[in-house]
Amino acid sequence: MKEEIENIEDGLTESEELYEKLSLTIDKGQEPLRIDKFLMSRIEGATRNKIQQAIDNEMVLVNEKPIKNNYKVKPHDKIIVYNDHSPESTDIVPENIPLNIQYEDDDIMIINKPVGMVVHPGSGNPNGTLINAVAYHLKLQDPELDENKLSRFGLVHRIDKNTSGLLVMAKTQKAMTDLAKQFFNHTVHRRYLALVWGDFEQDEGTIVAHVGRHQRFRKLFTAYPDGDHGKDAITHYKVLERFNYVTLIECRLETGRTHQIRVHMQLIGHPLFNDDFYGGDRIVKGTVFTKYKQFVDNCFEICKRQALHAKELGFIHPTTKEKMLFESELPDDMRLVIEKWRKYIEHKEV
Repeated sequence: MKEEIENIEDGLTESEELYEKLSLTIDKGQEPLRIDKFLMSRIEGATRNKIQQAIDNEMVLVNEKPIKNNYKVKPHDKIIVYNDHSPESTDIVPENIPLNIQYEDDDIMIINKPVGMVVHPGSGNPNGTLINAVAYHLKLQDPELDENKLSRFGLVHRIDKNTSGLLVMAKTQKAMTDLAKQFFNHTVHRRYLALVWGDFEQDEGTIVAHVGRHQRFRKLFTAYPDGDHGKDAITHYKVLERFNYVTLIECRLETGRTHQIRVHMQLIGHPLFNDDFYGGDRIVKGTVFTKYKQFVDNCFEICKRQALHAKELGFIHPTTKEKMLFESELPDDMRLVIEKWRKYIEHKEV
C-alpha cells in the first residue's frame, strides 16, 4: 500500500506552531477500518486507550474535522494526529524564577517573557527556562501536582530566547487542544515590533517564502522562495517610523515558523538590528564616518540582541469563547535604542 506519511520534525527548538505527530493521506485501496486500529499500526508505542483519548480530546482530525472512536477510515482521507505537548522528553524541574504574568485564570496564563530567557529546557539549556519557572508557579498553586502533569503543561507556541514579549500557555488539556487548533488554523492575532536596517520604498507589504533549516548550517533557518524546502510562511509588515538608516516596523504573522520574521526580513534586505544570526550585527546601511560607526556601536551596546518584541497577542478564550487581546510595552533596551535613533536623525536634519 502506498501512503504519503510526513513526520513533522522542523523547528522544535524555538517554533511557534502546533506540534504534529503524524500527517498522512489514505491510499485509494484502503479497506474500511476503525481509526483507532488503523493508527495503532502506524504510531510507534501507541495504545488503543491513548489513541481513543486523543480522539476524545479532538487531537485527531480527519479531513480537518474531529471524529468519533468508531469512525472508519476511507480512501483519500486526510488524517492529522496532534501532539498535546512538546516532543522534547526533558523532565521539568520546578525553579523559583520570577515571572511577569499579565493574566491568569483556570485555563490559561499570559506571560511577558524577558530577553535572554529560553522557553523550554533542551540541549544546552536544562534549566533556568520559562517552563521551569511556570512549573514552580503551578506547584505553589497545587503542591500535589505530579511530575507527569508538569511535563505535559500546555506550551502552545514559543518565541526566541532573545526576543521579548507575550506568550500564552494552557493550564488544562481542553485549553491546550483549543489553543493549538487556533494556532494551527492561523486565527491567532500576533503583532511584533521590529527595528530593521534600511529604508522601505513602500509603507507596507507582504513577504511570502517558505522557511526551513539551512541545509548546511543546521542552527540557522533560511528562506526558500520557490517552496522546494521548508514550510510556507507569510509575514505582513507596515512601516511605523523611518530613521533613514533603520526603520521601525510592525509585523503581523499569518504563520508562525521558527525565526520567521528574522529570516523574512533578511530575505528582503532588511535584517533586524543587531541580529547576530542573520547579518544585522554590523552596519548594513549608513555612512563610513567614524562618528556614525561609534553611534551604531553604542546602539548595539544598548540593545544587545535582535530588536524584536512580541507586542500583541489575541485569540478566542478556550472556555468562555470571548475575544482576548493582550499588549505589552516595549522593553527598555528597544525603547532606548529607538529614542537614540530618533534624536540622531533629528540632529542630522538640523
